[in-house]
Formats: sequence, C-alpha cells, structure tokens
Amino acid sequence: MSCRVSPVGIFDSGLGGLTVYKAVRELLPSEKLIYFGDTARVPYGTKSREAVISFSKEIAGYLILKKVKMVVIACNTATSLALPEIRRMAQVPVCGVIEPGVKAALATTPPGGRILVIGTNATVASHAYEKALHRINPSVEVMEQACPLFVPLVEEGWTDKSVTEDAALEYLSPYLSKKINTLILGCTHYPMLEKVVRNIMGSKVHIVNSALATAYAVRQILEKEKLLAPQRCRGTDRFIVSDSPGHFSVMANRLLGLSPQKVMVKRF
Repeated sequence: MSCRVSPVGIFDSGLGGLTVYKAVRELLPSEKLIYFGDTARVPYGTKSREAVISFSKEIAGYLILKKVKMVVIACNTATSLALPEIRRMAQVPVCGVIEPGVKAALATTPPGGRILVIGTNATVASHAYEKALHRINPSVEVMEQACPLFVPLVEEGWTDKSVTEDAALEYLSPYLSKKINTLILGCTHYPMLEKVVRNIMGSKVHIVNSALATAYAVRQILEKEKLLAPQRCRGTDRFIVSDSPGHFSVMANRLLGLSPQKVMVKRF
C-alpha cells in the first residue's frame, strides 16, 4: 500500500549517484525516493569550488521544495565542497558520502596502514578524505590521486573499453609498489569501474565503495529522527535530470540494470 510519507531526496552531478540510490532502494524498500542527476553540468570535478557550491545549493533547494524529509548528497565533489552550506540552508537532515566511506575504510585498515583515495580534481584538492580520515585515526598514511577522465568515461558508458583500462593504469601504476592496504573509490561514478581498478591493484587491496555505507548511514539517520517509512508502505521512485533524459535512462540500464520508467527534466 502507498503511504502519505515524505520522500528522501538524492542528488549527484549525473549517473554516479545512482550507485547510492540503488543501495538505498535495496536497503529501504518502503521509502519514497527522488533522484536528481545534474546531467547538463556534469562533471562537477573539473568545476570551480564556487560553481559546485552554487549548483549543489540550487538542487538542494529544488528538492526541499519537493518536501523531502532528508537530502542525500550522492556526490563526493559536492559533499567535499558544499555539505556545510547545504546543512545551513536545509531544515531537514543532510547526509554526504565521505564520512560513511571513511568509516568503512578505517574498519578494514590496520593501525598505521596506507589508504589511497581516488577522486575528482576538486575532491582531491579539498583533501576532505584525508582530513576526515585523520580526525578519526591520525596514524594512517593517506595518499590521494585525481582521476579526472573516469567520470566522462562512465557517463559515456565506456566502462569496459581499453581506453578506460589505459587511463586507470596511468593513474594507479605509481601506487603498485606503495603497499596500499585500502583504496577508497572517492567518487560515486567510480564503483562502475571497480573491476578495472581491482584488476590493476590486485586482490590484496581492500576497495571501499561508499554507496552501501551511505545507505546504512541514511537508514541510521532516518531511524534516529523517527522519519522511517512504515514497512507496510510501498516505495516509489522519481527520476529528474537537467538534460538528456533518454541518455540517462539508457546508461542507467546499461551500467546498473536500472529501468527508470519516466525521467522528468528540470532546467535551471
């Protein structure tokens, strides 16, 4: 049965946040979800700090007008740069993807271990992961590598192309001799390249996909705030993009097996 409950709003620069959406949907089948992909302005990782904050606040404001009960920033770049701003403007709980990923990484990294964070230019330049990791455990050694080609390659659906493997090898080969314990996929697009990354880094490196960790954090926050939808409710989904709804639907199906029935367009 459907219920009169407010939705959870999830947003990303494009397709990447669908990894978070999928994890939240599987964990919380009773919730109403609204997903916004800013496909007109993807990628965020090459944009200025001011632009990312402006875009993120614009989308968060739009979701708040939709009466969401929570905002999930399913984008590492937006989380690293705009999370405090969005928390200040929102009257509802706000969850990013960095803190859940950090906690998941530290849970599998030995004391004094080495963690490699790969992300967009903006995320790496912010050092948001390094700061968050060291706040909890100053003993770990953190290395960071920007992989700016990964997002456009995923958005093109080129996850299994040789050009993607070549780019990954170029980015990651300097770390093969560094005895990395844990690698954080510091962008929600990157889980779609996890196989490529694992083939290069080897089976001994633990790879953290923050999508599932974020889904658990969302559930925890909703429980704490007494906002969880009753289990008897039937979850619903709304997909909204800022451009190219057809391409979004095709890529969502090809990359994640999702089949959005109707994708709305909202242009800013």
